Amino acid sequence: MVIAYRNFELLIPHSHSLKEKRQVLRKIKDTIKSRYNVSFAEIGFQDKWQRSVLGLVTIATKRIDVDKRLDSIQSIIETDDRIDIIGIEREYL
Repeated sequence: MVIAYRNFELLIPHSHSLKEKRQVLRKIKDTIKSRYNVSFAEIGFQDKWQRSVLGLVTIATKRIDVDKRLDSIQSIIETDDRIDIIGIEREYL
């Protein structure tokens, strides 16, 4: 069994309020949740308009399975033109 998480540090350059930022993040979260069985939360910069850290956790029997799932999620985030990924942190348990 492999537990993996990734933290995505995000920049939301066109956000001018917390409400705008949360709308962008909510759409990303809804897209991910509809396609993948992962847990996620905003774990950093909750009070900043244009910054966020989104943490995702998933579990599978093989590391390759969690990597495929998280790589697919990363592709979803990367293709969203409302946000930029500043950094990614990965860890396996």
